[in-house]
Amino acid sequence: MLPRTFFNLSPGHPIGEKLASNIGASIGSFDTRLFPDGESYLRILTDVTDQDVIIFCDLYQPNEKLFPLLTFAHNARELGAKRNLLVTPYLPYMRQDKRFNPGESITSAHFAKHLSLAFDGLVTVDPHLHRYPTLDCIYTLEGMVTTARQVIVEYLKTLDDPLLLIGPDSESEQWVSTIASDASLPYEILLKERSGDYDVEVSTPHLSHWTNHRPVLVDDIISSGRTMLKTLEHLESADMPKALIIGVHGIFAGDAYKLLAKKAEVITCNSIAHSSNKLDLTYTLAEKINHYLK
Repeated sequence: MLPRTFFNLSPGHPIGEKLASNIGASIGSFDTRLFPDGESYLRILTDVTDQDVIIFCDLYQPNEKLFPLLTFAHNARELGAKRNLLVTPYLPYMRQDKRFNPGESITSAHFAKHLSLAFDGLVTVDPHLHRYPTLDCIYTLEGMVTTARQVIVEYLKTLDDPLLLIGPDSESEQWVSTIASDASLPYEILLKERSGDYDVEVSTPHLSHWTNHRPVLVDDIISSGRTMLKTLEHLESADMPKALIIGVHGIFAGDAYKLLAKKAEVITCNSIAHSSNKLDLTYTLAEKINHYLK
């Protein structure tokens, strides 16, 4: 097994260096800054010759982070690293997975090409795999997906209330049904019709048998929050207990979190740093990394 060196490009993230100790890696040093013209300077200070290099980077809001990440990985390889592994809990640019309108860029595939040139492997949590069955459809590196499902199941088992899981749309059914099965809970799946980023309609859930259950809305990504808000309106009309919302990746664009938190308890995994983080993905990621590096 090769020595492991861990570089944390996102020191403010709640997982960060905590992950290094869980995978038995030494923490590498580097120097980075911006030149007066805004270009990036990078110097890797730790010898990475014949090392497995693990680079942790929070790629939420990726545009300003991508080039520094790519040049870091290319530099590590040029300095003798045996393998470059990217660990990013949230993988962006996955939702534009087709040309919905003529001339649109399929950014998911283009983003994947850049990362695949710089890295040998990628570990991420519950990427938005809708039209792509696996990461291999667009990534040529070794893409490894871990899931927050077990972390969510373990949390649900700590709650005393009778619970009803609710998935916001048909895409979520396989995901939500697995959590419901593992946690031995009932579930309902809604139908969603989106006509814009903030214009969403959802079907009325069948609640007559579940009025004494606390509704738990589960989704992988909470972005505009409009799907959740429409669902909460239905739940309020049915006079159900205060809802719990669980999201893996809490983007919370605009005023989404403020609006949701007025109507429900909102918790997320710590893939994206946010005040709602309550579910820790460190050990889930560490397990997948160790499997790759063995």
